[in-house]
Amino acid sequence: MARKSEGSVRAGQAVSGQAENAGDQSGVALRIRQSRQALRLTQDDLARRVGVSRSAVAQWETDRTGQVRANLTRVAAVLGVSVGYLLAGEHYPVSATAEGADERALLNLYRSLQEDGRTELLRIARGLAKVT
Repeated sequence: MARKSEGSVRAGQAVSGQAENAGDQSGVALRIRQSRQALRLTQDDLARRVGVSRSAVAQWETDRTGQVRANLTRVAAVLGVSVGYLLAGEHYPVSATAEGADERALLNLYRSLQEDGRTELLRIARGLAKVT
């Protein structure tokens, strides 16, 4: 099967029929991989943001373990998609949904920071926007 390039599938968008034709990959595994790649995240990046090992992410993406369900909410939040999308390809509104890759990247960066980092990022962003 031909492999998709890193940025060829946007997060939150399934490729018609691809999940059914993915061979050994379930729809969940395929949507996790496609969403991660659309954000240009490595498996290490996703693992770090979710709080698991890289091998756990690799197992989720190749459908070798069912352990993803315990982390599905965090995976969806990091990827900027809904749990419904990951499970069934359904598009539900996601809280703090970002539009476009730049907004998604900023949202993911914000979510990966500790509280003091979040405060500093907001201070800088407000200064750039001249918002009080």
